[in-house]
Amino acid sequence: MATHVKTSINDEPVEFLCEPHESLSSVLRERLQLTGTKEGCTTGDCGACSVMLDDRLVCSCLVLGVEAEGKSIDTVEGIAKADKLHPIQQKLLEHAALQCGICTPGIVVSAKALLEKKNNPTEEELRFWLAGNLCRCTGYDKIIRAVMDAASVMRGEV
Repeated sequence: MATHVKTSINDEPVEFLCEPHESLSSVLRERLQLTGTKEGCTTGDCGACSVMLDDRLVCSCLVLGVEAEGKSIDTVEGIAKADKLHPIQQKLLEHAALQCGICTPGIVVSAKALLEKKNNPTEEELRFWLAGNLCRCTGYDKIIRAVMDAASVMRGEV
């Protein structure tokens, strides 16, 4: 039996129906057409489905849609503002740190979560933070350089 859920997604009130066993990633992609969140593994190992749930970074494949009741969700779709990319998105493009795009939304959400908590992380801290985001295409050096560059932009140094 479907459950009615009221939540906020990217600062907009949202209501949806979902089955009690349905993952949040499935709800986002299939019911709400927010397909930026990718499903890579469905076991919480790859990080492609990372979203913020009440300011906590989670793998949405491990959260049930019904658990979103009354909570605030931030997805990759809410990161760019109008037609202006977030510095993390811009720097990933500039550093050619993207290829197939499956991991990219999770990396963007995860990196933003870190930089909001710690605006000047060391490379080691950033690598540790992004360790849950797997990328099969690019390797990680370009991603790390791009996020470190974005951090300096966000601090107003560039």
